[in-house]
Amino acid sequence: MVSTILTPRQIVIGGGAIKQTAGVLQALGLSKPLVVSDPLMVKLGKVEELTSILDAAGLSHGLFSDTVPDPTDTVIEIGVDAIKAGDYDCMVALGGGSPMDTAKAMSVLHRGGGKMRDYKVPHQVNEVGLPVVCIPTTAGTGSEVTRFTVITDTETDEKMLITGLGCLPAAAIVDHELTFTVPFRTTADTGIDSLTHAMEAYVSRKANLYSDSFARSAMERIYANIRKACREPDNAEAREQMMLGALEGGMAFSNSSVALVHGMSRPIGAFFHVPHGLSNAMLLPAVTAFSAPAALKRYADCARFMGLVDESVGDQLAVNHLLDALGSLNEELEVPTPADYGIDAERYAEVIPTMAKQALASGSPGNNPKVPDEEEIAAIYREVYAG
Repeated sequence: MVSTILTPRQIVIGGGAIKQTAGVLQALGLSKPLVVSDPLMVKLGKVEELTSILDAAGLSHGLFSDTVPDPTDTVIEIGVDAIKAGDYDCMVALGGGSPMDTAKAMSVLHRGGGKMRDYKVPHQVNEVGLPVVCIPTTAGTGSEVTRFTVITDTETDEKMLITGLGCLPAAAIVDHELTFTVPFRTTADTGIDSLTHAMEAYVSRKANLYSDSFARSAMERIYANIRKACREPDNAEAREQMMLGALEGGMAFSNSSVALVHGMSRPIGAFFHVPHGLSNAMLLPAVTAFSAPAALKRYADCARFMGLVDESVGDQLAVNHLLDALGSLNEELEVPTPADYGIDAERYAEVIPTMAKQALASGSPGNNPKVPDEEEIAAIYREVYAG
């Protein structure tokens, strides 16, 4: 099998790596960045830390800090206006998945014009626009190394998947020290998101030897360290392992694909504003149970990579341990059901048919070991509501 592998041109990893930002930009021939971030990063002083580094290197820069959770097409359009107003030659995205996805989408729309919905799958965005350098501040989305961005269409409440070379960052700066202040809930949700990336990349119909190696390593790191990172936020070793696991999970699914969990997660986020990592966590055990019979060996491998069983244990028993472990992990990390989260039962039931259609339309369920139809997706939505 021939596989096409896509990665950023540079990846700088390690504690204090943010200090290398100016050097990374200069190595890429870039000199006037627009910093794309959010109000929390401004409040926490992370933006000032970054801009002081740029100032010390004599690099002129601007700031767009109006990004929002679950980035919307309207915010992207405002961001594109900011690019045009400042004549910038690149962007530096600082924050979690939302600022990074926002910067990617701004690059796409700035180059191609039109509306964001013009670029959603099955369209492939392979035209490269303004270069984006990503600096993640959570160990979760892997967006710093992926060819994907997800943007909400405000007219339809659809979370649109946009993919292609035009979404691939030029560079990633991965500094685990930026995650020390990330709270428990965000650490847990983004960590399970990373675990989901690795698992789905490994069981995907598009899996390959390259993505498999990153998926395996990510599962090992994340499962071994996620509890410690949540309970001991200043534990540098656990934070570093989670950050590396998130990057590896991103490399895995960017060069393979995500599958049914992500396809079903996006509509929950769009309709009920559930953070992406949390909606993945809500779905992961039930979707794994649905999918495992179609790829028993692959899911059994996941259990082995996570240290749940050794090679002497048969595949079915290994999968049973995996399902138990995923349920227990959600309990330990206090992952709520949609009902516990406060989602209205009547409204949830009302939009299940639309969510099922949107999930299928995203294309991700087609990569699943067992490809569901709309009714099977609807049944899983109903199953996870109350747990």
